[in-house]
Amino acid sequence: MSPTQWDFPVELCCRPMAFVTLTGLDVVYNAVHRAVWDAFCANRRADRVPISFKVLPGDHEYPKCRPKRTSYEWYIPKGILKTGWMNKHLNLVPALVVVFYELDWDEPQWKEKQSECATRVEIVRQSLQGRNTKVAVVLIQKKTPLPPGEDVIASERAAALCNACELSGKSLFVLPHTDHLVGYIIRLENAFYEHAQTYYYTEIRRVKSHKEFLNKTTHQLLFVRHQFKIAFFSELKQDTQNALKNYRTAYNLVHELRAHETNILEIKTMAGFINYKICRLCFQHNTPLDAIAQFRKHIDLCKKRIGSAELSFEHAAWMSKQFQAFGDLFDEAIKLGLTAIQTQNPGFYYQQAAYYAQERKQLTETLCDHEATVIYPSPDPLETQTGVLDFYGQRSWRQGVLSFDLSDPEKEKVGVLAIQLKERSIVHSEIIITLLSNAVAQFKKYKCPRMKSHLMVQMGEEYYYAKDYTKALKLLDYVMCDYRSEGWWTLLTSILTTALKCAYLMAQLKGYITYSLELLGRASTLKDEQKSRIEKNLINVLMNESPEPEPDCDVLAVKTAQKLWADRVSLAGSNVFTIGVQDFVPFVQCKARFHAPSFHVDVPVQFDVYLKADCPHPIRFSKLRVSFNNQEYNQFCVIEEASKAGEVLENLNQEKMCFVPGKTRKYLFKFVAKTEDVGKKIEITSVDLILGHETGRCVVLNWQGGGGDAASSQEALQASRSFKRRPKLPDNEPHWDSIVIQASTMIISRVPNISVHLRHEPPALTNEMYCLVVTVESHEEIQIRDVKLTAGLKPGQDANLTQKTHVTLHGAELCDESQPALLTDVPVGELHPGEQLEKMLYVRCGTVGSRMFLVYVSYLINTTVEGKEIVCKCHKDETVTIETVFPFDVAVKFVSTKFEHLERVCADIPFLLMADILSASPWALTVVSSELQLAPSVTPVDQLESQVDRVVLQTGESASECFCLRCPSVGNVEGGVATGRYIISWKRTSAMGDTPVISTVITLPHVIIENIPLHVNADLPSFGRVRESLPVRYHLQNKTSLVQDVEVSVEPSDAFMFSGLKQIRLRILPGTEQEMLYNFYPLMAGYQQLPSLNINLLRFPSFTNQLLRRFIPTSIFVKLPLAAFEVLNAHVRLVALYWTKLLYNTFLITESLLL
Repeated sequence: MSPTQWDFPVELCCRPMAFVTLTGLDVVYNAVHRAVWDAFCANRRADRVPISFKVLPGDHEYPKCRPKRTSYEWYIPKGILKTGWMNKHLNLVPALVVVFYELDWDEPQWKEKQSECATRVEIVRQSLQGRNTKVAVVLIQKKTPLPPGEDVIASERAAALCNACELSGKSLFVLPHTDHLVGYIIRLENAFYEHAQTYYYTEIRRVKSHKEFLNKTTHQLLFVRHQFKIAFFSELKQDTQNALKNYRTAYNLVHELRAHETNILEIKTMAGFINYKICRLCFQHNTPLDAIAQFRKHIDLCKKRIGSAELSFEHAAWMSKQFQAFGDLFDEAIKLGLTAIQTQNPGFYYQQAAYYAQERKQLTETLCDHEATVIYPSPDPLETQTGVLDFYGQRSWRQGVLSFDLSDPEKEKVGVLAIQLKERSIVHSEIIITLLSNAVAQFKKYKCPRMKSHLMVQMGEEYYYAKDYTKALKLLDYVMCDYRSEGWWTLLTSILTTALKCAYLMAQLKGYITYSLELLGRASTLKDEQKSRIEKNLINVLMNESPEPEPDCDVLAVKTAQKLWADRVSLAGSNVFTIGVQDFVPFVQCKARFHAPSFHVDVPVQFDVYLKADCPHPIRFSKLRVSFNNQEYNQFCVIEEASKAGEVLENLNQEKMCFVPGKTRKYLFKFVAKTEDVGKKIEITSVDLILGHETGRCVVLNWQGGGGDAASSQEALQASRSFKRRPKLPDNEPHWDSIVIQASTMIISRVPNISVHLRHEPPALTNEMYCLVVTVESHEEIQIRDVKLTAGLKPGQDANLTQKTHVTLHGAELCDESQPALLTDVPVGELHPGEQLEKMLYVRCGTVGSRMFLVYVSYLINTTVEGKEIVCKCHKDETVTIETVFPFDVAVKFVSTKFEHLERVCADIPFLLMADILSASPWALTVVSSELQLAPSVTPVDQLESQVDRVVLQTGESASECFCLRCPSVGNVEGGVATGRYIISWKRTSAMGDTPVISTVITLPHVIIENIPLHVNADLPSFGRVRESLPVRYHLQNKTSLVQDVEVSVEPSDAFMFSGLKQIRLRILPGTEQEMLYNFYPLMAGYQQLPSLNINLLRFPSFTNQLLRRFIPTSIFVKLPLAAFEVLNAHVRLVALYWTKLLYNTFLITESLLL
């Protein structure tokens, strides 16, 4: 019985394909034949027909066919299925034999060749005598044949060859050896496939014909056998639906067989074979649920059919193989496109297979535990004459015996003993590990982390049983992290116990120490006596002595381990083991906590280190040290205590480094921070607690940061959610859960003892030199030195503000672009106690908006901390937000000489530019001067002089000035022409005399110039009087290069009489002027409309009177005559005298009444 007894045969697991043999091909020496064979074998894609080809010689001897049985009346079958039957029909008995022969239709020696071909066919038939195997002939020809019916000679000779070989026309083929060889080969394959289908159909019919001779009394095995054969032939025929149907029938027939201890193995073996076929076909038909249902049914039917109790491990092995085979089928189907899920994937079947393999191992240890004196029987009862069994599932010492009564009990006993001894030699751990590994891979693929971890633990334990301790530790270390993070302490303790055994058996010092530290800790669920033993062993190891063996270890392995430990003891030298505890849970807990989140540099930095031991006995450490990110502080934070090696477990409460279980020890450290660390963070990088002596063998427990281990975060979360009242502890001992780790603190500068005041007049005005007065006063008890001032725009604001803000200390001249936005480290000097100084800053803001300004004063002062003199750099800063606004709003507009708004100006016609300055400042502004800088396209009519010099504007007041300008003709310019700039020079009225004047430049708007054909100008007095003559002259000027025909008419007004030409037509030469005189006689006083002048240009009909009214006045104020004014003045004087006398009399009467 070989170790692979339970593996399914290869012929059962492969895909059945029609078997076709090719004869007559010399693939070694004939290149043409080799090319034909390569075309059959190479590149067998899925779209080609499923055929298995084999080249055999023409005289090959095929398996002999037994004589056909005509009756089954006295026939008693010896088993269900022969071991060689499937292989025979897959690889030995062909469905079709193809004879290849080189023969062209125009062969000169046709008769001889035809006879030779017929002889070869006859030899093949003789070797297949009794078989239904088909025979076909393929003629290899050099020429491409003509289409059927065109080559008469070919048709005649083909018929003759078929007669000579006793073949039908469908069994003769022609294979031209041309460039299209593969195409002809594929056509040949299809034809061969049809012949093979016919053969297997005949075989199915032949097997079915036997059923009528069978009875269920003596031929139960034959029913199963024939049904299996029909299903197998259907598979070869590629009729998978009928194959599945017949396999299901065969499976039901197997379970109808009478089961006994003598035949139970054969029944289970055949049931397993048929179940495998059914499940494989269900997956192939894409019905995985049917496959799963069939497998569950199979397991339910067979799991209690154990058989002989002495060989019950065989049943466990068989069950394991069933689950493994189904897992393989499931995995193969997934690779071909089937979708699996977390709760239904191959991993569960591999896991169950591993479970039965473990059960097999346990049963083997129980049933096969023979004494060493028991030897393997001779002769070997498991050997057969042929080396293989005749029927699947039978015992080698009673093959073909179907009786339920054992004829030779002694022979049976020897056979069972041989099987047990063979089973004992099998390495079960390898089988279990392989299955578990497959399961782990599947659970990892389908993201089942807990299942993966669980199986990895089992793999580690199997490696331990297999004495491969290195791999066992590797796996167990991997899964410990998961169980720690999730708090599975019982499971973790079990894993740690196994790991400790592995470390002991390997004499691995660091691993042994690490696992011992954790098994002594609070996460361990071991009993106190077990912890005491581990603690004692740990101390022995640190004292360079061998530990006691771990319980339940293999005796031989313990002896080997003791030798290894003895070698370790004999090795001299320093052994320092540094163990980072952040990844496990040791028996000592550590928390470091700074007293405050920040310390001033002139105050000592203080922090506490809390330590708590969880081991069963008091333990003494030798050293405690704390490390920082600045290593210069490490020397101040060390506690070391000298002790002898034997005092580690002594309870010396008076000693600093002795820990009592469950008690919290607090250690206070303090040191003076360095001045260069001001503004930096001081972090505790690690806390080291040393057990043992650094001169010998010791363990350094290393906590990263301020302490905490793998369970700390989970415990802190549970403590925060707990509502249990904490018990009262003696001696003001702190509750461990209430201690919060604070592993870093900030060093900040000494508290400054100065005052900084800012004085200014907001808001700031755009581009002015805004004055900010900084007053610094010292309140220190001693002199301060190296006082420096940093002032300006606070960093971190908009980049545009930085570019448009400039700060200087010199206010007598304007800032330019070179001045920075922030003045840094301006030396101020020294200050005595109570002394103050003022510094004036000038800020120029180029844009409006809010700005935050920073004033930062730093200085040095000597101070003493813990008896150590240090130089402290102190600083104080003040910030102020200043709003910047425009000083004034300037409105510029173009108007006509009549002060009417102009959208366009006429070429060479005077117009007015009006500038209105409105003060927007809350402070009084002085306009020093103004200046109009005209563009070349604009000329002044008179001299340009400022009209607002030295004008003081209060908030909301405005100043205006007017300039008369003229634009020469410049043609048609799109968008108009530039007019120039308006410059206003100003400063605050309250500013000092040396404050520079600010110039604000306003770019004047563009103006559109248009040309007019005629310009009309009127000369008339500023006012008129009633019934006094009012002379008016109209000047008509031709602005074109053409002679203008002008029609002039005057429309009368009710307020005037006039003399002059009421209507006239005249001609004006180019560039000349025509004058017209009228005398208007006002009739009414007040603002009166003048008689309307209407002009019509014959050459320019678009010139309208509406355009004309832009140039000449349409109204005038008419005063009363002088005589009327004198009468009015006399009347007013009389009224005034009357009211004066009336008031005087009223006063006298009132006074007398009061008396």
